[in-house]
Amino acid sequence: MTNIQTAIQDHFWSHYSELVRQTVIPYQWEALNDRIQDAEPSYSIRNFRIAAGLEVGEFGGWIFQDSDLYKWLEAVAYSLKRYPDPELEKMADGAIGLIGQAQHENGYLNTYFTIQEPGKEWTNLYEAHELYCAGHLFEAAVAYYDATGKRNLLDIACRFADLIASLFGTNPGQMRAYCGHPEIELALVKLYQATGEERYLNLSLYFIDERGSKPSYFLEEWERRGRTTIWAQGEPNLEVYQSHLPVREQSVAVGHSVRAVYLYTAMADIARLTGDSKLSEACERLWANTTGKQMYITGGIGATHLGEAFTFDHDLPNDTVYAETCASIGMIFWARRMLQLEAKSEYADVMERALYNNVLGSMAKDGKHFFYVNPLEVWPEASAKSPDKFHVKPVRQKWFGCSCCPPNVARLISSLDEYIYGVSEDGQAVHVHLYIGSELSFETGGRKVSLSQKSELPWNGRVEFSVMIPGSTNDGIAFNLALRIPNWFGSERPTLTVNGETLQYHVEQGYAIINRAWNDGDKLEWLLPIETKLIAANPLIRADAGKAAIQRGPLVYCVEEADNGKPLATLSLADEPVLSESEASGLLGGCVVVEGNGVVADQSGWEEGLPYRPLSKKRKAVRFKAIPYYLWGNREPGEMSVWLRY
Repeated sequence: MTNIQTAIQDHFWSHYSELVRQTVIPYQWEALNDRIQDAEPSYSIRNFRIAAGLEVGEFGGWIFQDSDLYKWLEAVAYSLKRYPDPELEKMADGAIGLIGQAQHENGYLNTYFTIQEPGKEWTNLYEAHELYCAGHLFEAAVAYYDATGKRNLLDIACRFADLIASLFGTNPGQMRAYCGHPEIELALVKLYQATGEERYLNLSLYFIDERGSKPSYFLEEWERRGRTTIWAQGEPNLEVYQSHLPVREQSVAVGHSVRAVYLYTAMADIARLTGDSKLSEACERLWANTTGKQMYITGGIGATHLGEAFTFDHDLPNDTVYAETCASIGMIFWARRMLQLEAKSEYADVMERALYNNVLGSMAKDGKHFFYVNPLEVWPEASAKSPDKFHVKPVRQKWFGCSCCPPNVARLISSLDEYIYGVSEDGQAVHVHLYIGSELSFETGGRKVSLSQKSELPWNGRVEFSVMIPGSTNDGIAFNLALRIPNWFGSERPTLTVNGETLQYHVEQGYAIINRAWNDGDKLEWLLPIETKLIAANPLIRADAGKAAIQRGPLVYCVEEADNGKPLATLSLADEPVLSESEASGLLGGCVVVEGNGVVADQSGWEEGLPYRPLSKKRKAVRFKAIPYYLWGNREPGEMSVWLRY
């Protein structure tokens, strides 16, 4: 369907959109140019300059460093679409010109192989990320073309995509292979939708179909390379690279979590566009396993730093967690595709959970510091001294040598308006997935309709909608409006009024369905009272046994040393916590804090050097304070915990 437009106008999220536009994008450009003092170098722009013949030098950084620039350009594109900025566009055009100079005559584009290993292209698909980087190029190109109408980056992308389509496939002389890091699959779908070229959709389907086939391409390639690898050891781990089984036979999320959810996103895309029921069934099985048995309460996934990977069902440690920012962003990508397959509230619930907690919490309030790993429990001394916890940082970093996450956050927040609504092809059904203040414009029955949403989330649960029908003669336009009933709401039905009158509705797949003829000026009020709740974990999640977490609406809460002292490990909920909430306008830019009754162990009588003594149940009553998890780590470094003993 065409002519769908959405613009965010929301007190909470507009602040973050402005932060990305005014601070994050310019800051990340400086990082890509290695101009951030005391930050790990990116080498990204420098690599392109060397590949373009404008400088002389060695390749710097990780083998997939090109993708950071592409993701930055994608964020720029989304920003320009909503906020035209000639200076920013000029900067982006310059970067695109540089990319074009680095492209080979045959369309090939990858600075690592151009600089470091010319002639060895496509010899290490297991680790070298050539197709992964190409995918991020394609996504940036589609976004930039959509925002500006300029074809320069799109033409670069299409030349590369055409080369790839000629090299990979089942025809004689083509490579029967696929990328070690899924990404190009979902990007080719976007390229197909932007250009109408079916060969791009067919290429994506080919990569999906080929993955996991027997014998494994990765094992054959490893043998041809003399059993050598770049950073892995030994025989290729097919589970880590999602190539252990054909995708339609997979049912359990395994291996590298970002690779997994990028692959699942593409699978859902292909299932929707081709009607492949086996693919959609696989997506449903994998969704159930990922979200039901391997997801943190914050929407994070990936339990171990070894391989940035899933481990096994219900293994969700809080202090050695990985929960990479990119993985939760991938969950949001996947959730949106699942909603396009079938509008079920559970998909939007996960999208909301990951967005408000894991993803938003990965960026500091200043827009210049970031988490790669998103822990649920932090002990700064252990992070500094324990080899098992070096990956868990108590403070956000200026940049990373492997900096995939910061530009990923920028492109997601810049494109957040694309995740709020779902509109059917004929405009007869509008699903509201996220309660974010915005204006939606669409067409139905040949007529234009605007739907304005005003939301007080995440602090309050009052949402208003206004219907606007330009040139209306008050003869009404019929379409279904479907409002998600969030899983945090509770057992009662939310109250719905239209033009001041209470309206009854029926529920389908977790959405309240309102079927009526709408007139210009109609107003709808949707009340989702937000309560502070204590949440328990499934008993099979051993790390959380005997513990509870605090959640208020979509927000998970945590306790920090700054408010509660240390060690937080001795803090427990009282038998009657008596939770209360209050607005703290002066704290961390303004938020709702939760306070409650707790107890801490009596530490008196412990002689220095005495590690153990007979058990004493002496406790001291305290009143603890919890803040939204997304705000943690914005003050002095200290301990933090999401789960509290009870």
